[in-house]
Amino acid sequence: MQQAPNEARGLVWLASYPKSGNTWMRAFLTNYQRNSDKPADINHLDNGPIASARELFDDEVGVEASDLTLDEIDRLRPLVYTQYARSMETLEFLKIHDAYTLTSRGEPMIPPQATHATLYILRNPLDVAISYSHHSHCTIDQSIQFMADDDHSLVGSKRRLNNQLRQILLTWSGHVLSWVDAPNMKVHVVRYEDMKKDPFAAFGAVVRVVGLPYDEERLRKAIEFSSFDTLKKQEQEHGFREKMPMAESFFREGKSGGWRAKLTAEQVQAVVSAHAAVMRRFGYLDETGSPV
Repeated sequence: MQQAPNEARGLVWLASYPKSGNTWMRAFLTNYQRNSDKPADINHLDNGPIASARELFDDEVGVEASDLTLDEIDRLRPLVYTQYARSMETLEFLKIHDAYTLTSRGEPMIPPQATHATLYILRNPLDVAISYSHHSHCTIDQSIQFMADDDHSLVGSKRRLNNQLRQILLTWSGHVLSWVDAPNMKVHVVRYEDMKKDPFAAFGAVVRVVGLPYDEERLRKAIEFSSFDTLKKQEQEHGFREKMPMAESFFREGKSGGWRAKLTAEQVQAVVSAHAAVMRRFGYLDETGSPV
């Protein structure tokens, strides 16, 4: 999609821990940019590839990732994004689940100089634990353990050829702080709960932060076309290619506060104990340390 000459251009990172609302954000941005009279197809969103896409790496480096070690791949990823950013003539939104980490050379994996803007989509870890368990086809207890594991990663093995590169997640808290406190990166935090409670304010702020032209009617339509019910209906009718093979569905419930009916007291305590400081910082715990 061509943009007017005075519109912003460059890479915009859509960063999040898995199952925090990243796909919802991508659907909104596609619908806002297209400004069409019908919802965008979830299987054909306008945004760029996921930042960990192996094809993107292979194309920019000229060497297949399968011929390199995981650490060699990581050392080359800043170059990939820098080169990719130079080729941009419009805004390009890249979904990314990697934590903001440094390579073995001490370079940021995500180079600030290749960045136009960064959105960090944040969700209550009590709800993430449930959604991530369904997505990963594991128990909630296992999901909670993953979220507390500083060594947790996606696609962390080279025993088979994957279409994505390794993505180091750290703990849930570590992931959040790695991005929101990243030096030399201006990060706009968008809480999933605020996207649900007041989508006009939350998504309106996103439009302004990334530098898209602001229009209230266009905003309202994009929010409507990106509603959870619309996305879920599309998946039911046509499937969604980003769904994990063993998961029943990608768009499951899309609720805030579902943890109250799904988690045991012990599970709630495990999440809170592991992530209390970050939960309190972003309004998921009250002054007494109780979940809100």
